[in-house]
Amino acid sequence: MDRREFATLLPALLACSAALPESAGAESSLPFLESGVFKPGPASGTGPRVSHRYLMGALKAGNIRLEMHETAQEVGAPHEVIGTHLHSEIWLVREGTVELMTNGVVRKLEAGDVGLCVAGDQHYIKNAGDTKATYFVVTVGPPE
Repeated sequence: MDRREFATLLPALLACSAALPESAGAESSLPFLESGVFKPGPASGTGPRVSHRYLMGALKAGNIRLEMHETAQEVGAPHEVIGTHLHSEIWLVREGTVELMTNGVVRKLEAGDVGLCVAGDQHYIKNAGDTKATYFVVTVGPPE
């Protein structure tokens, strides 16, 4: 998937999420996001995996949670626990090579590639190269 295909996919994800009922796990503590510029926050995590959150909140156009962070994984870092979410996740690889597993299927992504895991799919992502891997994660879906 290239950047143009990704650009056409994001509105569809938002539209699907907007169709969810208001009671689908609404989180009143999420702030509403406003248009603007977002800088990376303080680092979270230690050792071989460190993340910086750019934004997290609710969109005013419905019950949609939007979050974005950047993660750096060192060579040999163990992957996260295999999990599922109510939201969809989009990975944009900035540098390095990662392995994305969705529902048992493993795919390699390199710098410039985009990966997608739709809500409910089992998944993990890990550094699969011989240099540090850095990627952005965008999550879109109902509050959890």
